[in-house]
This record gives sequence, structure tokens and C-alpha cells, in this order.
Amino acid sequence: MKERLSICYAAPGHSLVPTSGTTRNILSLAKAMAAWADVTVAFRNIPDSAAGLNGTFGVETIDKRSHPGVGVDDEATRGVNPLSHLAYLRTVREYARQAAGRYDVVLEKGWRLSGYLVHSAAASGAAGAVIENDARCWTGPRTAPRDFLKWLLHSGAQRLAGSYSGKAPIVIAETEELRQQLYLVRGVPLDKIRVVPLGVDHALFRPIDQNLARQSVQIAPEKLVLLYVGGMDKYHDLSPLLEALAEFHSRGLELHIVGEGEFRPRYEQAAARSGCPVVFHGRVPHERVPFYIGASDLCLAPYCAEAFHDQTITFSTLKIPEYMACARPVASIPSGEIKRLIQPGINGFLLPNSVAGWSTFLPATPTRTKLSQMGQAAFQAVEHRSWEATARGYLQAIAECGYPTADRRLQIADRSAEPASTLRNFR
Repeated sequence: MKERLSICYAAPGHSLVPTSGTTRNILSLAKAMAAWADVTVAFRNIPDSAAGLNGTFGVETIDKRSHPGVGVDDEATRGVNPLSHLAYLRTVREYARQAAGRYDVVLEKGWRLSGYLVHSAAASGAAGAVIENDARCWTGPRTAPRDFLKWLLHSGAQRLAGSYSGKAPIVIAETEELRQQLYLVRGVPLDKIRVVPLGVDHALFRPIDQNLARQSVQIAPEKLVLLYVGGMDKYHDLSPLLEALAEFHSRGLELHIVGEGEFRPRYEQAAARSGCPVVFHGRVPHERVPFYIGASDLCLAPYCAEAFHDQTITFSTLKIPEYMACARPVASIPSGEIKRLIQPGINGFLLPNSVAGWSTFLPATPTRTKLSQMGQAAFQAVEHRSWEATARGYLQAIAECGYPTADRRLQIADRSAEPASTLRNFR
């Protein structure tokens, strides 16, 4: 009889894209869970560019008929027409049936039809849980015919996701705000939702000597450097900052931007008008990102509140604790979990992401020495966050589902685990 729990962590709505935050989230968690269980992660597809991934866990494809050469970030089903969706659901259902026969527990990463895979696996006798990072509320227009049709499809998917997720034994949410939103928007019972925060990869995101970091990424040693890392889309709005920089003239300040996105052209145009040195580095290898953070003085997370339901950020803002783990203070908006991460004036700043907000903030930016001191406080605020802690939270939730097999094997894994942070108190 095997003694280790076997877990399938499936992401039916996502391709394996190493630069995607969702992919990094899934792979980091799988690596941590592998200390106590046999783990396999399953993406809708694995692009050729992601081939050869190695780790302490298995990787497989849900839709073997789909083999794109290049993957896309975010949901692999975005933009897919309803008929193709229906065909893919048959693929998901068949995969869930097979997974139920191969694994003790099936975890499903949230997507447009969250809960469908776990529901299908449960029909074949498998234990399961839904992992949510977003309630996917509609925030766009719906007056034009095309927009209205999209809203109808979105609403239908939301109702189905609420029904399937509500039937799952347990749903794991990243934040308390998301837990409340899943209840209010989808009707998932609160007593079924557990909150487990995301971790930080401290082996990668770590303090690096600023002078060495600046030499590595070729940034002048005397500059006051503001840094943004991430996507350039409707959820992250750099326009107010760039407009404010046009009115703020400081020869010693530079803004550096790492990442890509659909809004990059408009930001480049705004940067040209600002008169402030703005450097677009584009997409860089993930392992190089901490050097850019280490080279900065202040990191930015300029979320656009209007792009979120009720103007509240409900997901776990992974970029902020990663910035902080590199010992850098962060400037962001006062919303959701961000208000618990950032202590204004101590390890960062909270301000409206508006022209007025940045115009007030920029002239009052502390000295580089003060920002460095604040960075140390930022590091201390997140040093307890780890993917091992997140994995323990997930495994604890699995055990609470009431599946005797899962509980027993997790207790066996607890006794045999070598890491200091082991599983405890499952009952």
C-alpha cells in the first residue's frame, strides 16, 4: 500500500507559461506540496517553449489535441467561442474521470467554469477542492450588442461556476475579501470557503546588494529609481504616474518598467511626453527579476481600482510581497489585502492611483537612505510568508474535507516528513 497521498493539481483554464503569474503560483505550490505528497500538475496545454520543465513533481496536459507553439498568459480559454468551449468541457470531463482513478485528491485551479473538473472527478469517486484566486466579476460595458452578448455568456458561466463550486467539499480562497465575494457573487456557502494566503519564494526573491544589482542590470548608481514589474493591462494603470511625471521635474529620478502588455504602446507615448527618463525593459527571465527589484529604491503596484468589482482588489497581490521580500518599500493603492501588507511610512505608501495622488506623492518622496530603511521593514513584514506554509494550509483543508484516506495518508506523511515545517493537527 502506498503511504504518500497522490494529488493532481489541475488548471483547466490555463496554459503552462513560465512568465505568467498563474503558472508560477501553481508550480511554486506544487513544489512545496511535493515535500509531503506525490504531486502532478496538469495544464490545458504545454507550449513548446515550456518543454523540458523539471521538478519534484509531474507535469501533464489536459487537452492532448492542443499543442500550441507559444502559450498565452492568463486563461487559455479566453476568446474561445461557445462551441469550442462545449467540446473542451468533454475533454475536461474525460480527464477528470481518468484523474479520479489515478489520484487520491484532485485540486482545480479556478477558471471560467470553476468547480466543473472537481464535480466531474467526484462523480467518479475522487476527493477534490477548488482553488480560487478571482471571482471574475463583469466590469466592462454591456450596451453594445457584442458587449451584451459577452456579458450574457459571462453571466451564464458565473452561474455554472457558482453551482459547481458550491457542490465542492471545500473552496480555498487567497484572501478574506475573495471569500466574501465568492459568497456574495456566486453563492458559495461561507462555511465551505477556507482562506489560505499565497507564499513567497524566498530563495529567488531575496535582498540583493543594490550596487551589485545596478551593475547587473546597467542602472546608474546615483539615480533614484522607481520600478514597476508586471503586465500592462486594464488592471495596472501607469498613465496617472506618467502624467504626473510630466509636471514633476527631477534630474535624479528614473522610472523603470519590466514586463509587457497591450497598453505598452500608450505608455511609451506618455513616457515620451513626460520628459522624465522612463526605461522599458520588456519581458525578462523570471530569475532576473529580483536583480531589477534590487536595483530599485521604490517599487510600484499601481492597480486600477475601477477595473475590479466594487473597486476592491480581492485577489492576493503576489507582486507586492515579492517586492518586499527583496527588501524594497512599495507604493500602491489602499484596497483589500494591500492595506494589511503595507504600513504607510514604515514599509511603503498607500495613495490613490490618480494624477493628483502621484503629483502629491512625488515631491514628498523620501531620500534613498530612508527608502532603504523602509525596505528592511518591508522584508521583515513578509519573511514569514512561504510556499511551504501555503502548502500546509492546502493540505490541512484537504484533510478537513472528511476523506479518511486523505487524512490517514497525510498523517503518515507528517510523521515521515523531514522539513522543519511539517503537517500537524489534521483532525
